[in-house]
Formats: sequence, structure tokens, C-alpha cells
Amino acid sequence: MEPFVPAKLPINSINWESIIPLIGKANRELARYDGILGVMPNPGVLLSPLTTQEAVLSSKIEGTRATFGEVLRFEAGEAPKEESRRLDIEEIFNYRYAMRMAEDELKNRPFTLNLLKKLHSILLEGVRGRDKSKGEFRRTQNWIGALGSPIEEAQFIPPIPSLIMEYMDNWETYYHSDRPDPLVQLAIIHAQFEIIHPFLDGNGRLGRMIVPLFLLEKEILSHPMFYISAYFEDNHEEYIEHLRQLGMKEDAWDRWIEFFLEALIAQANMDSTRSKQIFDLYEDLKTRVIDLTHSQFAVPMLDQMFKQPIFPSNIFIDIDGMPSRPTILALLNKLKNGGILDLIREGSGRRPQILALGELINICEGKDIF
Repeated sequence: MEPFVPAKLPINSINWESIIPLIGKANRELARYDGILGVMPNPGVLLSPLTTQEAVLSSKIEGTRATFGEVLRFEAGEAPKEESRRLDIEEIFNYRYAMRMAEDELKNRPFTLNLLKKLHSILLEGVRGRDKSKGEFRRTQNWIGALGSPIEEAQFIPPIPSLIMEYMDNWETYYHSDRPDPLVQLAIIHAQFEIIHPFLDGNGRLGRMIVPLFLLEKEILSHPMFYISAYFEDNHEEYIEHLRQLGMKEDAWDRWIEFFLEALIAQANMDSTRSKQIFDLYEDLKTRVIDLTHSQFAVPMLDQMFKQPIFPSNIFIDIDGMPSRPTILALLNKLKNGGILDLIREGSGRRPQILALGELINICEGKDIF
């Protein structure tokens, strides 16, 4: 197999008539989802667990095995027994930090190749792949195939290194061009990035990260909280096969764009459902914690629990405006006895107890864990 030579962008052979119904539906679902984000008092806090879940799923596609629950427990002070799981969690933290950094950057300047390189550097900081030219486009040939397989057995070989800068310049120009429909544009941006595979490692995570950042920059969503990895994980084989066909079959771009628009529709619908469930839970719990505690600190503590739904009991002590340690423990006991918090680990001596906001975790997991 020879290195692939992709077409330059734009793609001019799109059958618009066949995809117009999907474009309309995708825009409606995204608008509905953004409407839900718009009524949330602080979506960055309330949807923080879903953002962590996206980081888990996106990293899982690349081979990590750490679970959502393990990540939350690690943040609360319970390290996993296996060192490999700890490294997985560090990758997930890097992904989450990179997303926050990108959101802040996009408030002041447009998306650039320099920002892309910065995101890549953050993703690989201190984890697997840190020796693979982090923050730099590749200067050697890479390939996609079974783990450990030689290039002779590759399933796909991206363009040669000497063409990377030319293709990425073309990609960046297309990213900022004015196209007939931004969602179709996004489908092409994502696919072309994966075809070019400009880095030695981390291309899959970056390609998925670009999706919510583009939706934010184009003002299709008011916040970059769109969790496309869930759909790609559930439809992984179809996703890979559609990408593999690009440039090899006459209608492959049409089929890819249809698949991507269907992914946006399904994921926007799922994100709308879960976001509304989380918002409804927050409103319900706000009433319940006030009734149980009769405390002015109840809602600020609840906000912190949504941000970190598994937490050590001493997490509130260093937060500005919180009461004394005995008062905090008394409030937590009321919430635990009232059925709002679940006990994960008993406290002992200087070791704090670990508690969980189980109802929130159940929504994020899509099943009953607590």
C-alpha cells in the first residue's frame, strides 16, 4: 500500500439534494440543544461530568481503559491499583484541560494551526506518546493498522511527511472559508484531518475535539459541550469504514457526510436529553438540600458536587466563603442521611470520607450505578 494522496479542499462533487433533509434536521437538533444550554445557570459547572465522560470515551477509542467512575474516584483521592489506569486517567485529564484552554483561546482569536499544535502538546504532556514530537507535525511516515503491525500490513497510510504542511495550510484555509453549509463543512474538516493524520499520535482525539470547537466558533452552539465520541464509539466500525472509503469510491464523500450528519442529529438528541435531565436534577436537588439543611451554604456546596460528583469531605474547606469544618461535616451528614449523597469510603483519622452524588452519576452513565 502506498501513502494516500487526498484531494485538496473544497470538495466540489457533493450531491446537495440528497443531504439537504439531514442538514435541516441536524440544525434543528443542535438549535434545540443550544436552547437547553441557554437556560442553564452555569452549563460549564452543571455539565462538567458530561465533559469528563467525553474525555473518557474519546480516549477509550484510542485504547485507554480507565472508566468514568475511576476518573471521578481518582479526583476524589482514590488512586487505581494498576499503574496503567493511572496513566490512562492522566490522558483523560489532559484532554479535559486542552478543551478548557481551547475554549478560552477562542474567546479572543480564531482557530489556527498554532492552537492545534498547542492542543496536541497538552494532550501528550507526561503520558504515552510524549516522545512522539508533541506539538509538532510529523516528520516521519505513520500508518494505521493492528497494534504493533509493520507498515507492510497497514490498513491505511496517510500522506508523506513532506506534504503535511501543504495539506494543513489548505485545511486551515478551508476551515475559515465561507461554505454553503457549516455542518457539511465540519464533516469535511473532520474527515480530512483524520486522512492527513498530521501528528504521530493523538490524531483521533484532536479530530473529535475539533467538532465542538468548530460549532462554538461558528456560533452554532454557545458552549463547546458537544459529546460526539459517544456516537463514534457506538458506531466505530461504520465510522472507520466511511473514512477508509474516502477518495476510493465515487460517492464516498456523500456517504461520509450523511453518516456525519446522522451522528450530529443522534448526539444532539442524546445531549439534549441528558442535559435536561441534569438541569431538572439540579433544580430538584436545590430545593431538597435547602429543605434538609436550612443553610445558606447548601447551594454553593451543591454546585461543587455537580462539578465533582465524587469528592472527599474536606474538598469544601479551601473554597472561599465556606463555613468551618465541623459545619461542613454536619451539612454533609444531613445530605447523606437525607438520601442525596452516597458514602463511597468511610473516613478514618486524617483520611476524609468520600461521598458521591449518585443520581447525577447515573444520568451521566446512562444506567443505575448507585
